[in-house]
Amino acid sequence: MSDETPEIAAAIAQPMPLEPELDDARKELVALIEHITRGQEGTVVTAVPGLQVFCIRKPEGPKHGFASPALGLIAQGSKRIIVGDDIYVYDPMHYLVTSVDLPVCGQVCVTSESEPYLGVRLELALDEIGDLIGDEKLPAKANAPASRGMYVNRIAMPVLEPVLRLLRLLDTPEDVPIVAPLIKREIMYRLLVNGEGARLRQIALQDSHTQRITKAISALRMNYAQSLRVEDMARAVHMSVSSFHHHFKAVTAMSPLQYQKQLRLQEARRQMLIAGADVASAAHSVGYESTSQFAREYGRMFGAPPLRDKRRWLGEAGNDAMGAASMEAA
Repeated sequence: MSDETPEIAAAIAQPMPLEPELDDARKELVALIEHITRGQEGTVVTAVPGLQVFCIRKPEGPKHGFASPALGLIAQGSKRIIVGDDIYVYDPMHYLVTSVDLPVCGQVCVTSESEPYLGVRLELALDEIGDLIGDEKLPAKANAPASRGMYVNRIAMPVLEPVLRLLRLLDTPEDVPIVAPLIKREIMYRLLVNGEGARLRQIALQDSHTQRITKAISALRMNYAQSLRVEDMARAVHMSVSSFHHHFKAVTAMSPLQYQKQLRLQEARRQMLIAGADVASAAHSVGYESTSQFAREYGRMFGAPPLRDKRRWLGEAGNDAMGAASMEAA
């Protein structure tokens, strides 16, 4: 378990009620999401690039997936996410920021079907964050060491209010091309100057340890089926092997080998469940030489051997698609 405590504290702390202004804003967020989803369960990809909203009444069990840089807010319900050995829990009183690509396991929770999980996800463009950091008028912040690529912060009006404006904008689609980029820039600014924003800055700071790890993650995602040589990865980002190991785990909560294993197993599962590949073909395509080793590691990660998992998925016909929505939901 990480020695960093903010996320874990957020997961176990006794929740405090929202201030009246924040609670009113949360109620408006509920109304806006219900308006956009029309009360129907599922995911809505909105007219604002990178903005999705979710309505989930019957969440499935824990789902494995991949989290990319984004802001997540919840209007109703809660969500539990596992990254390596770390656990994050957030709800309407907190927002979640993911700053690097991370393999995760997540589960949505609802109070009842009459009060579904309602959430918002806004993709974060790291190049745009980099441009914002380069603005000399941005308030200075102390540099932060390489740290987790995911964090939870207490919600505040400076973050919530522009999100509400972005959702309201969907009722005037002619305004979206001009106004949406301005509001998204304001949201990114608020994330940078509030709470744990120093972590987000590290992703875009030229030659920071976090940015080097981000480059290594990108290379690993493109070449996950190849044999992993940590020495080569460290050399490619101009770090010693020991420093690379240390900072990689600091950002991702797992070692490079653990990260690669999750990439391989998730891709193999996609090939079997979505593309119809057989077990041996899927295992070989993601870099496993031993099908039996693949089956063992697959079972440990997904809770069932490959063939049983596939039969279960086929028997649930369509439920896994909703589970995927649950996994991606804010």
